[in-house]
Amino acid sequence: MIDPAAVEEIKQILGRSKRVLVTTHIAPDGDALGSLTAMGLALEQLGKKPTLVCDDGLGEPFTFLPFADKVVKRVRGSTHFDAVFAVDCGDIERTGRALKPLQKKMPPIVNIDHHVSNTHFGTVNIVISEAPATAEILTNLFLQIGVELDVSLATCLLTGLVTDTQAFRIPSVTAETLRVASLLTDAGANLAEITMRTLVIKDLSTVQLWRIGLNNMHLEDGLAWTTISQADLQLVRDPGAPHDGLNNILADIEEAKAGIVFTEREDGRVKVGFRSRPPVDVAQFATKLGGGGHRQAAGALINGPFNDAVKQVVELVKQGLKEA
Repeated sequence: MIDPAAVEEIKQILGRSKRVLVTTHIAPDGDALGSLTAMGLALEQLGKKPTLVCDDGLGEPFTFLPFADKVVKRVRGSTHFDAVFAVDCGDIERTGRALKPLQKKMPPIVNIDHHVSNTHFGTVNIVISEAPATAEILTNLFLQIGVELDVSLATCLLTGLVTDTQAFRIPSVTAETLRVASLLTDAGANLAEITMRTLVIKDLSTVQLWRIGLNNMHLEDGLAWTTISQADLQLVRDPGAPHDGLNNILADIEEAKAGIVFTEREDGRVKVGFRSRPPVDVAQFATKLGGGGHRQAAGALINGPFNDAVKQVVELVKQGLKEA
């Protein structure tokens, strides 16, 4: 349940705001982008002028989202905003460079999230870690502040809900989640199409990266992990293609308690994607590395060199699994 006092504070902030910046976390997933675009649509419906900023931009498979063409990587023009809404972001540092132009004069920040690792960095914080997706929280918030759930808004919200719950398959899905999904489908969101676009259809380069990852896989002491280096990325048609889902495959191996995918970035840093099955909590490992997330899905971005980073994290997680 959303704290009524927080809802009232948001109403007051919106009442004195015209230009609003909306942002989310780097390396955005479906809940991040669905929540980002939904917030933009809601603000526009309320008569505000939203600017949607995502440090890593909005790529496939989420270009179908309503308002997707409004998402930019950097603030353009004036850096004066009356308020900031950070959605699905557990730490202000996870917004990347999105808020850098505002540092000299930061307006009130409304932090809406469901990550258990959230640092409560906002002026107003609506953080409900029991919710399986930020989109679920936003749906209920919108209903409380007078936003109408039209087909565009419902499509963005259901995208966030479907992707973060893996089509309603994770342990944190509740009757409330299904109630919210029902509201969104009643408003016109197409569940089958959203699921197909975001979870089923894969770009050829993504499947090629999965092949490389599976060939590089290791399994020891209950941990399955794989590496995708810059050299590996150059072997596929589109090195920038998302390969989300590979860590789910690793975590689904019967002999594994958790799965990790290590991806070497062009800047030398290493993207670490964790997945697990209950009761293993991988958010604790991501937090130790400066990242965050959920008990069964988390991530971090750490410094290289690549092989050293892989060794460090593998040893950390193996030890954690052993102690657990």
